[in-house]
Amino acid sequence: MKKSIRFQIVSVFLAYVFFSVLLMVLLNYGFLEKVYLKEKENTLKLAYREIILKYDSVEDDALTKFCSANNLSAVIYNMNSKEGSMVNSYSNLRSEDADRLRARLFGYMSGLEPEGDEILDKNEIFTILYNQDRMFQMEFVEMWGKTSDGIAFILRSPMESITESVKISNRFYIITALLIGAISVVFVGIFGIRITRPITELTELSQRMANLDFDAKFSGTEENEIGILGRNFNKMSETLEKTIAELKTANNELQKDIEEKEEIDEMRKEFLSNVSHELKTPIALIQGYAEGLQDNINDDPESREFYCDVIIDEASKMNQMVKKLLTLNQLEFGNDQVNMERFDLTTLVRGVIQASAILAQQQGTEIIFRQDTPVYVWGDEFKVEEVVTNYLTNAIHYVKNENKIDIRFVQNGNAIKVIVFNTGDPIPEEDIEKVWIKFYKVDKARTREYGGSGIGLSIVKAIMDSMHQQCGVRNYTNGVAFWFTLESGGSSIEEDCNLL
Repeated sequence: MKKSIRFQIVSVFLAYVFFSVLLMVLLNYGFLEKVYLKEKENTLKLAYREIILKYDSVEDDALTKFCSANNLSAVIYNMNSKEGSMVNSYSNLRSEDADRLRARLFGYMSGLEPEGDEILDKNEIFTILYNQDRMFQMEFVEMWGKTSDGIAFILRSPMESITESVKISNRFYIITALLIGAISVVFVGIFGIRITRPITELTELSQRMANLDFDAKFSGTEENEIGILGRNFNKMSETLEKTIAELKTANNELQKDIEEKEEIDEMRKEFLSNVSHELKTPIALIQGYAEGLQDNINDDPESREFYCDVIIDEASKMNQMVKKLLTLNQLEFGNDQVNMERFDLTTLVRGVIQASAILAQQQGTEIIFRQDTPVYVWGDEFKVEEVVTNYLTNAIHYVKNENKIDIRFVQNGNAIKVIVFNTGDPIPEEDIEKVWIKFYKVDKARTREYGGSGIGLSIVKAIMDSMHQQCGVRNYTNGVAFWFTLESGGSSIEEDCNLL
């Protein structure tokens, strides 16, 4: 409470009021009497200049008005009168009082009257005295003297009890101070509330801003410095909120960049590890068979031809893997342009089936595709052909049991869903979501047997992502179905899509 501005304003104002009153009381006691005496002295000197020095030219009525206005008693003699004696030329007193004052002047001039209690001023013409008149029981300031023109005079100004006046004045000041203090408490309290309310609001606003609460706004409408400060607070709050939002956004982007960098580093390490692992076996075979040829382990032509076939086959596998890696790299980093066009999906699938017919016959596999009418879709025809080829090749290599592959189209709203199903063993549930990862192989021995690298399905996923389409895999009791979608180009399919 003692630290609040409102308390400080009230305290300072009241202290100022009481200090001012105390100062007036002390000045009253110490200087009021002297100032009062000096004022009386100045009044007598003014009377000397206006009355005595101009006595011959001033009428009695003017003298009376001046003396009445300045509360003066005057007795003036012209000692150069024809009678050659002190004749009362002027007095504004009653005859009895004038006689007493005349006798006092005669006593001063003849040296019979003492020169008062205190001489305030004295020169060759006049003397100013502070006296107590015991007859009247009053205090006076008197001036008496004689001019070079023979004008004798005595001027008296009564002096009320200055001590009693000081006491009364001080009591009045103290009562006034108490009254002013009480009024000031109310006034300053109201005024302090009005001044400190916006300051208190600004204090709360700054505290909320320190806690990053930028919904807090200054609501005052004052046009003074406090109002300007409040509006600047609002601008600062908006600027801070915007700056912090930008910093948070930049921090999030930086965090994403760091996470992406870490992910890329992990992918790079994994990629190098996988590539090294995949290349290790064919390189070892090539090296082994090449050394065998060099050392002439088998001299017969059939053995040398067998050695050469193995070397060529392993080199071909490495070449195919490198090509697929380059293709996947271009797709993942968006360097491979997608050419969207409208084409007949039926013709494309039949072309892929025809190209794979020899491999299917070698495996004793039956490929079923009953779609005869054209089905038009939108996509990159070359990339879609690669997807179908990957699906069909995988199906041929993994088909079992009934040795059947069923390829079907399914209408799914404005999309055509292509399904490649092969009979055989389902994919283990723990592996079904991992088949799209580079170099991931469910059956490593069998994949190696037909020369697979574990990259084909990763290429499929990257191609479908580049065309903003979907792909997936689903297990059935008698086999596995891989699928992908394409945007319909205006065709509709009425055939039932139940799988084998």
